[in-house]
Amino acid sequence: MDNHLWLLIHLLTICIMSVSGEVFVSIDCGASGSFTDENTIVWKGDSDLISNGVTYAVQSNYTVSRVMDTLRAFTTRKKNCYSIEATQGEKVLVRAGFNYGNYDRKSNPPNFDLHFNGNFWITVNSSQVKVYEAIYVLKKKVVSVCVAQTNPNQIPFISTLEVRSLDIQVYGNMGTNYALFTNIRTAYAVNESIRFPKDPYDRIWWPAVIGDGLINVTTDATLINVDVPDNPPPAVLENGISIPIENRTNIINLGLTIIDYPARYPIYINWYFSEVIKLNPGEIRSFRIYIDNVAFSLPIVPPFGNVTQYFISNLTATLDTNFSLYPIGDSTYPPLINAAELFSISDPLTNGTNNDDVEGLSSLQLAFRSLQEWGGDPCLPAPYSWEWIVCNNEPTPRVTSLLLNSFNLSGPLPDFSNMTALEIIDFHNNSLTGPIPSFIGTLPNLKQINLADNQFSGSIPRSLSRNSKLNLSVAGNPLLCTNDKSCPGSGNSKTSKLPIILGITIPILFIFCIILGVLIVRHRRKASVPPNSVSGNMSHRANATTSATRGITQFDNSDDNGDNDEERFYSSPAPLLVGGRST
Repeated sequence: MDNHLWLLIHLLTICIMSVSGEVFVSIDCGASGSFTDENTIVWKGDSDLISNGVTYAVQSNYTVSRVMDTLRAFTTRKKNCYSIEATQGEKVLVRAGFNYGNYDRKSNPPNFDLHFNGNFWITVNSSQVKVYEAIYVLKKKVVSVCVAQTNPNQIPFISTLEVRSLDIQVYGNMGTNYALFTNIRTAYAVNESIRFPKDPYDRIWWPAVIGDGLINVTTDATLINVDVPDNPPPAVLENGISIPIENRTNIINLGLTIIDYPARYPIYINWYFSEVIKLNPGEIRSFRIYIDNVAFSLPIVPPFGNVTQYFISNLTATLDTNFSLYPIGDSTYPPLINAAELFSISDPLTNGTNNDDVEGLSSLQLAFRSLQEWGGDPCLPAPYSWEWIVCNNEPTPRVTSLLLNSFNLSGPLPDFSNMTALEIIDFHNNSLTGPIPSFIGTLPNLKQINLADNQFSGSIPRSLSRNSKLNLSVAGNPLLCTNDKSCPGSGNSKTSKLPIILGITIPILFIFCIILGVLIVRHRRKASVPPNSVSGNMSHRANATTSATRGITQFDNSDDNGDNDEERFYSSPAPLLVGGRST
């Protein structure tokens, strides 16, 4: 198909994804910057996604491709994880690539475990370049992929990580409780792999090795309708393999040559059939699928310009299991096949760690930067829980212990009150500040809490101090109030009541002083009036007294001799206090 048309399809796909919020992420682990490859896929380095690990390049004689020639190796922690945001309930294709490439010059390719969303995926054998692919429905709002160390001297690493959204109906026969692990995805009679943009989901269809006695065939159809549940791209149906017409009674053997996953896993197979020529009346191509020489399917008649999909689910098979295409007696053409997919079906998927505990741990990670380097499911798969928690063995595990002593934590504790299964909390020897949260004492299963050697302040919550069943340690918090010690900086209990006492007594004293001042003024006026003038000037004196109580009053008083005597009264509602003295 014309390259311009594929570019148009690519642009339309990007627009659709940007509107729907679907995930299309390609990570070049161990690299920096970004680039666009020959398939128009944009690859980005991983430094923004993970801070742990060391980046390397493979030795020059082990080069495979640009994205497979760098890697990130992890020398610390039991597991190290990449986390990519997605939508809960979304179906995703996740692909992880590994190229050891003797990056450490030890010629010792390691073995280690690969996990996805708390589930075991596979034990990686890095003696060869490997790419593993899983398809599943998300039970959380994140895609997490982790590598876990299984042997002390075997250092886990990863070269590439890809996440693609799928339509929910694709591979829908498996439901939501299982993952499909890809063993084979092949397009027959093609010269190179087919992927994005020809396949909008970026499934990689590898060329198949053609056995003896088979021929390549190419379709005459100008357009192929792929309206089947698993939506194969038309490009994989344009070619196929068949048998020469003169040998139309011969069969096509389809062996299981590559199975990465243990034989205990049941398998899921898709076969795709599309007629390559427009048959004349009276001509027919008809065949059946046989398993170990036993007829398994109904007659299959491939349609021209269309596709027939035949799938087998939950089948027990081994490397010795043989699949064959047998022609039916009235068929005028031999069998053909265009493409095939073979998956292993995982064990039931876990729901992951209890959501309440995940939220509580997230609040701790948001509050303390040093905890943000842990990713993936906190408890699963066992025994690869985070190093600073302990989980129980329930199917949906709960976190029972927080062991964060000496983690260089500083600042106040966040709210993790929804972690109701906690039995032990150990935060000693950090630099935690602020009050001890009261919610800690309400955790129903808490038995032991160690908050020693921090900078907590205030008083111990009653929910903790009154819990006789709780083993509580708060020593080494100099700012903390305990039963036998008052709060530093705030004085004793009597001193702490002083503002209240002053707030009550000062207004009372002020009012008392006003009353006292009025009484003193009245007393002085009476003492200054001669006895013989009391009756004659009663009204005048009364006015003066009334005025004196209002502040400063000046009046003239004429005696019987007609002399004018000036008398001034200076009074205040209360004594003026200056520097502690009365003036």
